[in-house]
Amino acid sequence: MPENSWPESNSYNEFDPLESLWVDIVDADLEPLPRYGEGQVNRRRRAAIALGMIWGGTIALHFFSVGIWMIWAFTTLMGVHALRLLLTQPRTAAATTWEGEDYPFVSLLVAAKNEEAVITRLVQTLCQIDYPSHRYELWIIDDNSSDRTPLLLERLAKDHKQLQVLRRLPGAGGGKSGALNQVLPLTKGEIIGVFDADAEVNADLLQRVLPLFQQEQVGAVQLRKNIINGNTNFWTRGQQVEMVVDAYFQQQRVAIGGIGELRGNGQFVRRRALERCGGWNEQTITDDLDLSLRLHLDQWDIECVLEPAVQEEGVLRAMALWHQRNRWSEGGFQSYLDYWQLLVRNRLGTSKTLDLLMFWTIKYFLPTAAIPDFLMSLARNRPPLFLPLTSLTVALSFIGMIRGLQQVRKANNEPVLPLTTLMQAVQGTLYMLHWFPVVASVTARMSVRPKRLKWVKTVHQGATESIDVPLEG
Repeated sequence: MPENSWPESNSYNEFDPLESLWVDIVDADLEPLPRYGEGQVNRRRRAAIALGMIWGGTIALHFFSVGIWMIWAFTTLMGVHALRLLLTQPRTAAATTWEGEDYPFVSLLVAAKNEEAVITRLVQTLCQIDYPSHRYELWIIDDNSSDRTPLLLERLAKDHKQLQVLRRLPGAGGGKSGALNQVLPLTKGEIIGVFDADAEVNADLLQRVLPLFQQEQVGAVQLRKNIINGNTNFWTRGQQVEMVVDAYFQQQRVAIGGIGELRGNGQFVRRRALERCGGWNEQTITDDLDLSLRLHLDQWDIECVLEPAVQEEGVLRAMALWHQRNRWSEGGFQSYLDYWQLLVRNRLGTSKTLDLLMFWTIKYFLPTAAIPDFLMSLARNRPPLFLPLTSLTVALSFIGMIRGLQQVRKANNEPVLPLTTLMQAVQGTLYMLHWFPVVASVTARMSVRPKRLKWVKTVHQGATESIDVPLEG
């Protein structure tokens, strides 16, 4: 393809993510992963069954005296897992340089729609990375933008030789996943990096990330996301701490043989691993979480690092945060519903399965069980049954925030201020409580609402404001 050309297509003839699933994985001695679409059927029924089991089991435990002892036993097991997380040293620190003369070719991908406020800054940032210019390329997929994004990209392509632009026509579906799948056959990279349009990175990004792929089992690497407008208000400060504790716990989970997850912005995937997993799933609202599970089910590891970080905008308003977190929560729950059979058959392996169970309990079970537990505690005039487990979860999150904030400060050669760190952790803990109503409402809604795919993008305002609007329903 000529450099800086503008192909226009809404066809997927060049790359079929469904067909690519039927690749030879004999070397992994595994059955092929299910085709996209097979796991997505009956999500509503599966969600209703899961909700019924959680609510029914919670209510039943209140009527048995042994129930509280079962909760304390599980809390003890969770406590052991928590101690392992907090005491383990991250295993990614040793990989600092690329061994060998030939650097891998890297393709950086950005799906953009109406991003005139940030697209120039993005291109200039990614085209000035400290890496041999002939060993990486930048692809912007303009998803039928109606603002000045196409014009700006056309001008930028004349000044930056690494920049390639793919223009999608109206009707090209699949949201962000569809855009990434469409451009993938045109790329040359051994490593595929995916960013959002508001991303900002340090110049040494690739030099610090690529050495991690020298571990043969590493299929992907996720960077910590840092909120560039984090000092704006309570919500952005909360997101700032949330991203730190998320990256910290993922790093620790990986270190004990657990699960690392992709977060969309600032993710790098080995091309061979991506193609074996069938590309990006166009039948889910969170392609990153779906791909995370598929990579692990295909026996790949995902490394997560605190540094370097990728900068992105945080949403400013409570309602925008509510909608964004609802989307994230529903997408994560969809992944469990889609692949539950493979998960219960322990295809991940014992270590990853136990880790996944523990964090599924924290992220989905406890918020969902909170409603019947609270109602039963009122009816029977006793404390909530899951209070020990909830207390452990809050304490683990609080300690993780402190540890994560300390590590980030040390990595950036900043002084560790105990009082400031403590106050950030307290504020972050209060902020994180929003996940309880979010997840509780999402799991209930998914069990009664007909399946509906709706891709939503966050409108970026150049680090000044971010709001969520629907792309298509």
